Amino acid sequence: MIRKQPNINYGAAILFVIFCLLFFVLVYRFVSIQATGEAAGKVLAAKAEKKYLQQNKIEAKRGTIYDRNGEVIAEDTSSFRLIAILDKKMTTNPKKPQHVVDPQETAEKLSKYIEMDQSDIYNRLKKKEAFQVEFGSAGKDLSTETMKKIEALKLPGITFIREAKRYYPNGVFASHLVGYVDNQEEDRPKTKVSGKLGIEQELNKELTGKDGTVQFEKDLWGYILPDSKEKIKPAQNGDKVFLTIDKKIQTFLEDSLNKAAKEYSPAKMIAIVADPKTGAILAMAQRPTFDPDTKKGINQTWHNLAIEDSYEPGSTMKVFTLAAAVNEGVFNPTETYQSGSYQVTKNSKSIHDHNYVGWDTISYLEGLQRSSNVAFSKIANEKLGFERFRDYLTRFGFDRPTGIDLPRETAGKIAFQYPIEKITTAYGQGTAITPIEQIQAVSAIANEGKMVKPYVIDKILDSNTGDVIKETKPEVTGTPISAETAKTVRDYLETVITSPKGTGYEKYNIDGYSVAGKTGTASIPNPKGGGYLDGPTNYVFSFLGMAPKDDPQLVMYVAVQQPKFEGHYGLGAIPVSNIFKTVMKNSLQYLNIKPVMEKALTKNTIPNVSGLSVQDAEAELSKLGFQVSVIGNGGNIISQQPKVDEIALQGEKVVLKTDGDSTAPNMIGWSLRDVMKVAKVTNMKLNTVGSGYAVKQNVDEGAKLTEGDFLIVEFKSPLDQLQEASNKDKKDKEDKKENQNENKKEEENHPVKD
Repeated sequence: MIRKQPNINYGAAILFVIFCLLFFVLVYRFVSIQATGEAAGKVLAAKAEKKYLQQNKIEAKRGTIYDRNGEVIAEDTSSFRLIAILDKKMTTNPKKPQHVVDPQETAEKLSKYIEMDQSDIYNRLKKKEAFQVEFGSAGKDLSTETMKKIEALKLPGITFIREAKRYYPNGVFASHLVGYVDNQEEDRPKTKVSGKLGIEQELNKELTGKDGTVQFEKDLWGYILPDSKEKIKPAQNGDKVFLTIDKKIQTFLEDSLNKAAKEYSPAKMIAIVADPKTGAILAMAQRPTFDPDTKKGINQTWHNLAIEDSYEPGSTMKVFTLAAAVNEGVFNPTETYQSGSYQVTKNSKSIHDHNYVGWDTISYLEGLQRSSNVAFSKIANEKLGFERFRDYLTRFGFDRPTGIDLPRETAGKIAFQYPIEKITTAYGQGTAITPIEQIQAVSAIANEGKMVKPYVIDKILDSNTGDVIKETKPEVTGTPISAETAKTVRDYLETVITSPKGTGYEKYNIDGYSVAGKTGTASIPNPKGGGYLDGPTNYVFSFLGMAPKDDPQLVMYVAVQQPKFEGHYGLGAIPVSNIFKTVMKNSLQYLNIKPVMEKALTKNTIPNVSGLSVQDAEAELSKLGFQVSVIGNGGNIISQQPKVDEIALQGEKVVLKTDGDSTAPNMIGWSLRDVMKVAKVTNMKLNTVGSGYAVKQNVDEGAKLTEGDFLIVEFKSPLDQLQEASNKDKKDKEDKKENQNENKKEEENHPVKD
């Protein structure tokens, strides 16, 4: 025992030293941490805060899109995604199961509320080794109402994830202009929302907003500490966007296109309504289109045809050729020319009027009314000159995009290398332009020569403060013509609608409002190459018009491609005119633009011209504004209709009978009222067939009329006349084909020998 004592003391001393060193190391470490607050280069307070601090995201709401009057076009709403928990480990209390207990019952009840077969739901719920399952598109975008109905079933394991959904309350409504959003799933349940097409794409950054956060302290088990302070960083919702679109006018347009689509099943339709004073687009629609909520129809076309599609415009282009000629002082409406065909050079191919043979020698104003290709070819070549004409194409903006605030706008393609291309451009073939370019260009004619840039974004507001971030002001992009020219051109274009010779006669007139405009019928290039498609329906039928004519408040472009109908190609104007008249009239009335009272025609008393010479009688009646038709080859007047002292409107026809033999006038195109005057003045018995305007008479022009004989006249409406012409064309083609077949058989039976 005595010998062991030194060893024990020695060991104890060593242990004492070791413990002392450890004590000093711990003290030094404790003091160091207390002094610096760091350990291993990391701030311990921050690490502790991270461990016990919970942070959740506050999702920002995507900005709402409104029309010009504050009506909602697109907004964020709540939707729910259906989830089924299958893992039994999620249930800790058997009395309150947190997983799907009875797949059969669950499938049966869920099938009543989501669009999925009971068997498919059951198969998903029976998946082994799956923690949870979802139900594809059938379980997404569920409304709050549907979610509550499913919750009321109290099905174990069935739960929901709340998501934001973009909602378009008007359905198909300027869909390619507004666009839609696409939810791209990242790490579930997170989704990334991005705009596709139209305004949703163009203003995606402004509409998206910034997410916020909320922070709070929790204990080791995840419970919120009672005295913890929340730190909230509010979400910044996306900006509010106000468009120039007017919901009411857009609805007029959508309804009209739906009706035309149902009746005529065209390949495409495009329509735009704009304010020519500012350039604001009030309505824009197309067919085919899609529903931004369901995405139904989106695969038919991804393009906004009004701004992304350039094509040969047809005769609506003549509006701008006319404006250029009037502005340069080279358009004389009374000057005459030979219609039918025209060669720009000796070696060039002849171009023809749309009826191929023309209308003999007519005035240039009549050429406008009849939409003569020859008239506008001569204007471009002989009146304006090609260099000056090309300059006006640039002035009207046909060789550059308009700059409208929508994505992917394309520019027109002007074909102007060869002489034949230059004259075809003058009447709308060969060169391709976009509908929105036509809207911009026609604003100069409607707006006293000032061309304004089209736009669809009215203003953008900060959704949190209400401050205006951006506001679009009308922008004049050029003055291609003078105000005086603009007025004159509108007057000429009105005659396209009011003149019986006009291509728009009785098709585009609107009761109470004066309309100025131009029809268009453009050939469609053969996609297989070589010329154009053939057949009465293979055209783009269009109209570019404005109203009221003297101070246009609205301009409108309508184009209908390849509508289905039987008959003459002229019938293609019917769906176009139906759309234009319906939308324009309803829009003018909605905007409270009062109908213009028609100017009262001057009324005059019919003077007594009996006994006067034919020359003197015609002169006196013409002074009062009456039209005169003389029957007979005598030198003096012996009878008249209307009778002496009757009141008649200026422009009314007065029929005079001479003292010579009565001869029949050419009454083709006359109204029944005027034909009756002939019967009365000659004491003939009138028999009529049909209604409308005279198309056939039983007595040839110049033949002698005998008192008491029958005067038989057939009448037809303009539409009936058009249909008759169509049937004749069809029969001629069938006869031609039959003759060709007979000739072919003849050649086969009697072959020519060398």
